[in-house]
Amino acid sequence: MNPAADGSHFSGGFGDPGRDAARAFRVIMTVLARPGEIGELGMVSAPAPLSPAQAGLILTLCDTGTPLHLAGPADCAPVRDWVRFHTGAPLAAAGDAEFAVGTWADLKPLDRYRIGTPDYPDRSVTLFAELPGLDATDAVLTGPGIRDSARLSLPDIALLQDNAMLFPLGIDIFFTCGTALAGLPRSTRIEAEG
Repeated sequence: MNPAADGSHFSGGFGDPGRDAARAFRVIMTVLARPGEIGELGMVSAPAPLSPAQAGLILTLCDTGTPLHLAGPADCAPVRDWVRFHTGAPLAAAGDAEFAVGTWADLKPLDRYRIGTPDYPDRSVTLFAELPGLDATDAVLTGPGIRDSARLSLPDIALLQDNAMLFPLGIDIFFTCGTALAGLPRSTRIEAEG
C-alpha cells in the first residue's frame, strides 16, 4: 500500500477536527482582536520547519479557495504535501497569496505581497511569521482592541510602522514561536519602547 493512501504519511491534523478547529479559531480571532495578547495553539504538528502554531493557522484558515505562499525552507516537499493533504490550499507566488508562511526573515520583503486596494482593502495577504521568541515586552501597541496600551516583542519596528501607515490597506500578521501566537492587525499603532 502507498504510505500516503491511508493518510498515515500525513499525520498531524486535528485529532478531533470539529472541536479542535473551533478552539483554534477562537484563539486565532482572540489574538487578532486583542493585539499584544499571546495565545497558545499547540494541538497540531506538521513537518519541519512549520511550528505547531503555524500548522494550526494553516489548518484553521486555509482551504481550497485560499492561495498559500510557502517562503524559504517552508517551501519543501513534506510541507507542500502536508498542506495539500490537510487543506487542499493551492500553493502560490508571494504576490498572488492570501496567506504566506515562513520565518519573519524569509517572508521579507513585504512589498512583494498584496496590500488590498482602496475599493477592496480586504484583498491583502496575512502572514504567519515564525520568530525565535515571542513575549509581551518591547514595542508599545495602541489602537483598536487595546485598552490603553500593550507590549509585544516585534522585529523590524520601522517596517511594521510603515505597514500600519498604509491603513486601511496593508498586511495583517500572526507572529508565532513554537506554540505561541500573537496577532498584529494593520490597524495597530506601534512605537518603539523608549
